[in-house]
This record gives sequence, structure tokens and C-alpha cells, in this order.
Amino acid sequence: MRKLQRENSINKRTKVSAILILLLIPLTILFGIFVLNDRKYYFISLLIILYTIIPFAMIFERQEPQARELVIIAVLTAIAVAGRGAFFMLQQFKPVVAIVIITGVSLGPESGFLVGVMSGFVSNFFFGQGPWTPWQMFGFGIIGFLAGILYNKGILKKTKVSLCIFGGLSTFFIYGAIADLGSLLIFTSHFSWKALLATYASGLWFNVVHALATVFFLYILSQPMLEKLDRIKIKYALIDTTTK
Repeated sequence: MRKLQRENSINKRTKVSAILILLLIPLTILFGIFVLNDRKYYFISLLIILYTIIPFAMIFERQEPQARELVIIAVLTAIAVAGRGAFFMLQQFKPVVAIVIITGVSLGPESGFLVGVMSGFVSNFFFGQGPWTPWQMFGFGIIGFLAGILYNKGILKKTKVSLCIFGGLSTFFIYGAIADLGSLLIFTSHFSWKALLATYASGLWFNVVHALATVFFLYILSQPMLEKLDRIKIKYALIDTTTK
């Protein structure tokens, strides 16, 4: 009976998360561009954070969250933010996506999305807030969410090879596409496929470097971090936020 209840809860969380991530958040970003003229990016960013907290909070619907369960999310966010700041001199060569993927695999899709969103928002207080912030938050977050979903489905493994392949492809195609689309819509409200292709072409090298950085950091960090997170979950009896 408990297993059935847990599966129902998981299904509900996944559906809520998918609606928020794939529908409501993109619509909110577009609302900020076309209705608010990209002038209220702090407001849009805070709305995205609010949407992100909803499915994450549903993890604790049958029990009170313990401080250590929330601290680990904060620590992973801090690591991602610090890592982005530490490599500020190397444009696009950042470990954020790698940390977000590790979070999604270890702690579940909702946690992966939350760490991605918060990492993008907080780190931009150092790199500069602007209308690009919601796009970066969304790009980081959706990769973390997808990593958790694919791991739960057994498609993504905890091996270096599997994580590096996923990390490189998702950074190049998913984050790159989202960031480039955001760049286009920030500078012009007149969308055209020709302009979009030109934006993709101009950002090709940046996306390649970003993808290579993700592969590099996953290769170096994934196994020790995943092992450490597994030990922490066992030692402190943290809730299993995955659906596996």
C-alpha cells in the first residue's frame, strides 16, 4: 500500500514538474520579454524560483523536511556558484552543468532543477544580472531535471562515460539552444529562422567550449561526488528523492 502511495506521489510530482518546466516557465520568460520589455528580469527570475520550489516541496508532503536535507541542496548550489566564479577568466569553461547533472542523478530531478535554477540566479550577482538570467536559470535547471528523469528510467548511468556523453550533448544542444534563443529574443522581438540560425552560428564556439568543460568536470568530479552523496544519504538517513 505504501509503495502504491509513493508511486502515485511520484507521478503527481513528475506531472507538476513537467507542466511547470515545459510550459509555465517558458511562458513566463516570454511574458517578461514581450509584455514587460525585458525590464523586470528580477521579477521573472523570482517567479521561476517560486515555480521550482513547488514540485521540490511536494517531496516533503508526507513528512517535515529535515535541515540537513535542505543544507545539502544549499551546499551543492554554493559549489556550483563558487565553481562558476573560480573559472571567471575562462569564458564558458564552467562546472555548473556538471554539478547540476550530479545533483539530478543523486538527489532526483526536482533537486537537480532547483540547484540549476538557484545556481544561475545567485552566480549572476557576481557575473551580472540581466534579461539573460531567466534563460540561464532555465537552461541549467532543465538539464538537472532531465538528468534525474533519465537516471530514474535507467537510461542514464552513474558511469563516467554515460555522464560525460549526456553532459556534453545536453550542454551543447539544450543549454546552447536555450541561451542562443534567449540572446536573439533579448536583442530583437522580430523572430525569424534566418536570425536564429545566425545566432546559433555565432555562438557555436562558445557552446563547444561549454560542452567540453562539462565533460571535463564530469570526468573529474562525478564519481567522487556521487560516492560522497550516497554515503551522506545513508549516514544521515536522508529521504530518497529519486523515483527509482
